[in-house]
Formats: sequence, structure tokens, C-alpha cells
Amino acid sequence: MLYEVLDVLSLTKHPYFAAHDAESFNMVLDTADSIAEKTMRPFYKENDRLQPELINGQVTVHPALHDYYRSFCQSGLLAAPFDEKYGGQQLPKTVYAAANFIVGNAHNGFEMFTNLASGAARLLISFASDELIEKYVTKLLSGQWTATMSITETQAGSSLSDITTMASPQADGSDTPGSYRIKGQKIFISAGDHDITENIVHLVLARIENAPKGIKGVSLFVVPKNRFHSSPPLVRLRGANDVGSIAIYHKMGQRSTPAMHLEFGSNNDCIGYLIGQAGKGLAYMFQMMNNARLGVGLAGTYIATAAYYASLQYAKERPQGRRLNNKNAEEPQTTIIHHADVRRMLFLQKAIVEGSLAFLLQCYKYTDLEKISGGNDKQRYNDLLELLTPVAKTYGAEMGIVSVNNGLQVLGGYGYTDDFILEQLARDVRIMSLYEGTTGIQSLALLGRQVPMNNVRALQYFKDEVNKVIEQARQFNNLQSYSGWLLHELLELDITTTHLLNIAVKGNTEVFLSDATLYMELFGLVCVAWQWLKQAATVQKILEKSNTSKDDELFYQSKIETMQFFFHYELRKTKALHERLKDEKVLTVMKENEVLM
Repeated sequence: MLYEVLDVLSLTKHPYFAAHDAESFNMVLDTADSIAEKTMRPFYKENDRLQPELINGQVTVHPALHDYYRSFCQSGLLAAPFDEKYGGQQLPKTVYAAANFIVGNAHNGFEMFTNLASGAARLLISFASDELIEKYVTKLLSGQWTATMSITETQAGSSLSDITTMASPQADGSDTPGSYRIKGQKIFISAGDHDITENIVHLVLARIENAPKGIKGVSLFVVPKNRFHSSPPLVRLRGANDVGSIAIYHKMGQRSTPAMHLEFGSNNDCIGYLIGQAGKGLAYMFQMMNNARLGVGLAGTYIATAAYYASLQYAKERPQGRRLNNKNAEEPQTTIIHHADVRRMLFLQKAIVEGSLAFLLQCYKYTDLEKISGGNDKQRYNDLLELLTPVAKTYGAEMGIVSVNNGLQVLGGYGYTDDFILEQLARDVRIMSLYEGTTGIQSLALLGRQVPMNNVRALQYFKDEVNKVIEQARQFNNLQSYSGWLLHELLELDITTTHLLNIAVKGNTEVFLSDATLYMELFGLVCVAWQWLKQAATVQKILEKSNTSKDDELFYQSKIETMQFFFHYELRKTKALHERLKDEKVLTVMKENEVLM
């Protein structure tokens, strides 16, 4: 994917990435693989049973999590995609995402800690004052401190404009300019408390006293678990900052990562520091959330990949029954991989995980291209990311769940027991469609904001990208029918989108967005078909130009066959989605005095 399909080495032609080559990229992947094997995979099941504990106001986590965090940070991976001036290596995010895929596949709970620290550091670099950057970023990227996104509140949920956590300006003479007293509670805070590092940096959404209601009244603050003061060249911790752990939520999955109920300022002594301008908190936080959304899609994909390989191994080893055309009971049983329905489930898993990975890495490459581009090209890649991020998050999350469930089904009754890893993967993957905005919220964003924005400019860029692949695939005889198929799907998507936007013009927003989730499903199918056709065209180009080994040829042929499976089994679903989205019968919008269900 990195070298043959995405050609990541082309990025190294730009000065920003010029220090890298295939050797350095492979070293990053090898490092991730080593960390995964030594500090992550051996503890996956054990951490599910030995969960974090809240004792006397302090959370303790499994010792293996300490080892992972230390190894990951000391290897330089945490800081790798950052600028050299922050101790980074200016590694392309595409390659960094591949490394995250490797470690997340080994243990999807541990990887959340490092991703939160990375995301918080990037947000601070983008929007915080030089003083805050100097105090916090180096310690986050070195692994000395960790971080959280402290967003959700009980009464607000995903309606972030309704948060009530308050920030009161400090009186003159406070130790740091822009400091506020923070008071409120936050729920579901991943890695919100633990004993891995000496400090935890909470990024807290709060409302400054007398701020206007709604989104414009929400600001963003740095709230450390422990306060400190500068005494060059050392920074010394100065005790607690009135951030209390009320409870740990007992989760269905991802149990190694504590999800916390936190209270800020129960003793009126919690100090936070304003990031950027007052009232811009949600805009700042969306940068971290958008990056996290790609990460959640990737997480759904790497969990599903672990399930695919586990069920594939089982299917190759488990004898049961005979092929349906064989009526001879005297012959030994065949392994279940020979049964057509099992093969269908394995094909489906492969089509989902490899298609989703391709789609997500494509999005990460757009982030790299945006970084090194200027003018119209920069705007184009930004538009593509804005459009495709909610789709990539949703496909990886929702179809990751579908994929894992099919893996569990391959194992039959054994899949439902903790003797095999599938039941834990099924519990872990389920949260992905909820993290960073539910599927419904992502769908509203796609159809309600990203698609119509700037006169559907981003959608046009997307169609241009897909058409490039269609033209490439059309050169090969065995791909011409699939090229025409995807072109038809692109035209149908355009027709359905226009139909829905015409409803929006009439001003009935509820009707326009009532089936946004179905539109998201449709869009995701087209996106992954695009990526499968791209892989198939790459394979044909390789096979026609070079001599390949028998093993490589089998690998490439499996790509072609999986592309065909995706088109013939998954892309077929678009017909029903188009018909529903253009159906004028509206059933889900609540009517006046309606008796529900």
C-alpha cells in the first residue's frame, strides 16, 4: 500500500520530507512491529481481565501499559511526525498511520494513550501561545506527560454548545497570564487518570463567565492535573490542581483504557490557561477531533484486521463436514475454509479491512500533500480531507464491527467464548462507531455541511480523484467492466446528491437530513470501491511490467479477486440506498401529536 499504491517515496522529493527514504520508513515500521510484539500483544487478554482501579482518588493501570508508553516514547515514534524544532523527525503522517496500524492491531487499548498526547501537542502548536507551547509540548512529545480531550458533559452529550463547565478569570497578580478558575464535571474521558506519568494535561472545553450562549461562548483551556512553576532549567511540580477522579466507567470493551468521570474545581482551586482566543474553543478542538476521527476509523480497521487473521487461521485448521457435492461419509472431514459460506465471510472481512485501510491511508496522504502544497492545491487537499474524514471514520468503525462479527461467526460457538480472541475484539470494536461523534453525527456533518459547502466544490474534487483511477483501470482489459461500473456509481451518486440538495433548498432541513446515515453508507461504498479499483489497477501494472515470484503473484491475484468480491457483493447495495434516498415517503420525521412506536 505505501510503496506500490500510494507511492509515499514521492513525498520525499519535497524539502520538508527530504530526510527520509525507504530505509527510514521501513525502520519506523520495524520499530512499531518490535514494540507491538514485545510490549503489547502478550498482554492483550490479560489487560481485559485486570482492569484499571480507582483507589483513594488515584487510578492505577496494568504495569504493561507503563512499559508500552515508555518504549513508544523512547523510540521517538510519538514525536516522529512533528517538526524538527519540537524534537520530531518530520515523518509523513501516511507512514506514521501505518505504524499506528501495526501497534493498534496488537493492542487497541494501549495505543489510545500515545495518540491523545500526540493530538494534544498538535493542537497546542496550532493555537496556543508560545508560553503554553514551551511549557507543555516538549513534555508531551517526550512522553513525560500525557493528555486528554475533556469535552463531554452529562447534560450536553454531543451537543457541545450546551456545556456548562465554567471558567472565571483570575484576579490580577495570578502566577500566569490568561489563567482562569475552572469548575465543572466531564464524563467518558479516555485516559483521564492513571499512574503512568507524573502529570496529565487536560484540554477542557468551558464557558467563560458572561460568555454568550451557544458555540460562540465556548473556549478551550489547558488544565494540568498538577500545577507547576518555572525555575530554569527545571520545571518543578507544585502539587495538585483540584482535578478529581469521581469514578471509572465500567466498559463493554477497551477495558485497559480507563474512561473517567472527572471533576474540576470541587475546592475552587482548579486553574486553567486559555488557549488562543476566547469563544474559539470548539473550532480549535475540531482540529484534534478531526485527526482523532481518522484515528478511530483506523482503529476499527486494525481491530477488524486482527479478527480477520484469527478467523482465517481457524478456518484453515478447523475440520467440519464435507463439501456439499461430496456425499461420501467415509472420507475425512474438510476444513471449513472449503465451505462456500465461510469463504464468503472471509472474503467480506478481507474486502472490508483492506479496502478500509487503503481509504484511510489515502486520507492520510492528503494530509501530507496539504502540508507541502500551496495555493489552490493546498485548498484542494484540505477540501478533500474535510469531505472524506467523516466517511473514513464511519466506514472503518461501522464496517469494522460488521467484519469482526463475521469473524466471530466463522468460529461458531467457540467465537462466543473467551478461549479465542474474537469475543474480546467484538467488544473492543463496538465503541468505534461512538467515539468522536456517533455515526449519525458524522452523517449529518457529511450531508449537511461537507457536501454543500462552497457550492459542492469538495465533491467535485472527489469525483476528479475517482475519475483518475477509472481512467487508469480502463487501460486493462480485465478491469474495463469494473471501471464502467464505478463510473456509473459516481454518476448515480451525483444524481442522488442533487436530489437531496434540492430538498435542502426548499428549507426543510429535517426532511433533507432524515436519511443522512443512509447517504453516508452509500458514500462509503463508493469510496471503498474507488480504493479497490485503484489497488487492482496497480496490480495489473505490476504484473504486466515485471517478473514476479509465485508467492507475489498469488498475493496480487488475491487483490484482484477481493476487488471483484467487493463490487459484486458490497457495491450491489447501492441500488437500494439510491431508491430509498430518492423515495418521497418520509417516515422518520416526527409529526405534531404523533404517537410513537
